[in-house]
Amino acid sequence: MRRLQLGMVGGGEGAFIGEVHRIAARLDGHFDLVAGAFSSDAERAHRSARDLGVEAARSYADFREMAKAEAARADGLDAVSIVTPNHLHGEIAMAFLEAGIAVICDKPMTATLEQAEALTAVAKRTKTPFFLTHNYTGYPMVRQARDMIAQGALGALRLIDVAYLQDWLTRPTDPAHKQASWRINPDLSGGGAIGDIGSHAYNLLRFVTGLRPETVSAQLRSFVPGRVVDDDVRATLAFAGETYGQLWASQVAVGNENNLSLKIYGEAAALEWHQERPDQLIYTEFGAPRQILTRGGAGANVAARAVTRVPNGHPEGYLEAFATLYAEAASVLRGEACETVVGIEDGLEGMRFIDACQTSSRQGGAAVTFAASS
Repeated sequence: MRRLQLGMVGGGEGAFIGEVHRIAARLDGHFDLVAGAFSSDAERAHRSARDLGVEAARSYADFREMAKAEAARADGLDAVSIVTPNHLHGEIAMAFLEAGIAVICDKPMTATLEQAEALTAVAKRTKTPFFLTHNYTGYPMVRQARDMIAQGALGALRLIDVAYLQDWLTRPTDPAHKQASWRINPDLSGGGAIGDIGSHAYNLLRFVTGLRPETVSAQLRSFVPGRVVDDDVRATLAFAGETYGQLWASQVAVGNENNLSLKIYGEAAALEWHQERPDQLIYTEFGAPRQILTRGGAGANVAARAVTRVPNGHPEGYLEAFATLYAEAASVLRGEACETVVGIEDGLEGMRFIDACQTSSRQGGAAVTFAASS
């Protein structure tokens, strides 16, 4: 099986998420990193390429040059990974889609809804594959929860509670802090907690339940003096019928490191999953004791086992979940069908959700009709 040729834009020296993507891409042996524009600074870009073992001829200081040159090569890229700040996602992805090179993009898809709609139009016109790395969808027990709900294990869904809590932005940040500086700049991020971790929470809810809200009511707040993006989000979601949800995303919740949780209550049973204990899924039938289903235990189903790599009882988590998304992207690029990939339409819907929350908050928390598609 031929290893796919991967390029990367962003992710040079000092970057966090770029290295995560590189580990994920090589974990299952589907991709070789062969090209990159690792920084907009030429010296840093070429230095990063050298450190990563990318040959000088395929090291670029400009992503447009990279897209054009790689498209012209007989051994050009199969896909490019985009790991830059949010505001750059759209124009970079467009350049590669226009060149016929598949895109694997870090979330959220863009910084603004307008950018997302323009990118979606290009993806549809070029018919070039686009993948969005909402990595929490790759966890085995998240796949199990999705499968159990699809099989009706909970009965009709009534209540959904998703929360993503962190505390790392509780105090004003040092302007030199690379990971924080662009996230709290609305021109670069498009928003604060709602785009950074709120988008993950919403995507997880959608992926597992398959439900799409009809209305959204949200309050976005900034608790740190002088901060111009939100650092705390509370949203109420109303779905068709009698199903309701709550979404809370906060980066000022002291005592929380990366506390993403999903709780789903149906008429017959409930499910509960916590990212910090990812190999466990709590299942409770009404009137019966709680069951803790584990990734390698007797209660694991086919959906969980399909994306499991390590032996029972050994932790499997963040990096492996990312790798699952890369493995599934590889399968699509090789012509196989995969219903669990997160694609362009999911990215657009995520941006519409962010926009709906921001609109609702500006209107004092009024319920906003959620337009999931145009």
